[in-house]
Amino acid sequence: MSTQSSIPNFTIERHPSPVSDADRAKVLENLGFGKVFTDHMVVVRWSPDRGWYDAKVTARKPLEIDPAASVLHYAQEIFEGMKAYRAEDGRILLFRPEQNARRFNESAQRMAMPEVPEDLFLKAVEELVAIDKAWVPGGDASLYLRPFMFASESFLGVRPALEYLFVVIASPVGAYFKGGSKAVKLWVETGYTRAAAGGTGAAKCGGNYAASLVAQAEAAKRECDQVVFLDAAEHKWVEELGGMNVFFAMNDGTLVTPPLGGTILPGITRKSIIQLARERGLKVEERPYSFAEWQDDVKSGRMTEAFACGTAAVLAGIGTVRHADGEFKVGNGETGALTTSLREELVNLQRGMTNDERGWTRTIAA
Repeated sequence: MSTQSSIPNFTIERHPSPVSDADRAKVLENLGFGKVFTDHMVVVRWSPDRGWYDAKVTARKPLEIDPAASVLHYAQEIFEGMKAYRAEDGRILLFRPEQNARRFNESAQRMAMPEVPEDLFLKAVEELVAIDKAWVPGGDASLYLRPFMFASESFLGVRPALEYLFVVIASPVGAYFKGGSKAVKLWVETGYTRAAAGGTGAAKCGGNYAASLVAQAEAAKRECDQVVFLDAAEHKWVEELGGMNVFFAMNDGTLVTPPLGGTILPGITRKSIIQLARERGLKVEERPYSFAEWQDDVKSGRMTEAFACGTAAVLAGIGTVRHADGEFKVGNGETGALTTSLREELVNLQRGMTNDERGWTRTIAA
């Protein structure tokens, strides 16, 4: 469902009682992930006759929706995950936000929802970061941004809704995994699947994550940080983690990652890593890779390291892999040199510490 509406002007309604500077400073000193939120949010409405309208930056507060809102019954909902970074010189930077806007609309198309014009998406994100710029932490922390859209029409018939809300909220965050840069432990799930061909695996919709939670709980029972999903048809091919893409590094300088084909989310971090690796002269193979091959490559020593990647964690080395028949370590069980190097290169770009020759960063005019 596309929309031809023009971009509405934003009304700015500042929070009447924002968090004090002192209280905010205390919060920013000890950050977790996704539990603390900034003072404001963005809300924009859509209807067939008006297109996108009533764009507001307003105080963050509960949303009021009808019990019959379509999202509560048929799960028409999509979201994005992105970050704002505070550079050492004080600039506030976004990393490839236009890629998030485009993926958001790809998700919208799959879920029969109206597209958000790229300029509107970027404007909404930038307006929120600008008004809550004091919440953007420095150092290794960042401001996590969550643009999302859901069906707000009150209607119980099974069809695409005719009313939607596009919302952006923000949360200052620290490390995604408790161990920081320590290599993570994975559980390989052979029963539950995340997505199947023809489904919504390539869309960033809440239902995909809901489907992964029972498997993630199984991983937690086994003291693992994340779950690895195999394909739905044969339970043979590695696809992705619960919320991250995965790469395998071989001793001949080759990086292998499962291919995009409708069941895997097209990660922006994944896309960036592929380009950075190829610029280094590494060979990157986007091809099917089986769990049996993974075990064989580890046993033979051909695989030197593996890592997961995504907006929240950036790059996380994979140390231990547990499965129904036992477990094994990748390399020496620690984060590998290539993983560390690629993560450092990417983080330095995101934080404006190196020259951005590719035009990947966008400065917020605050």
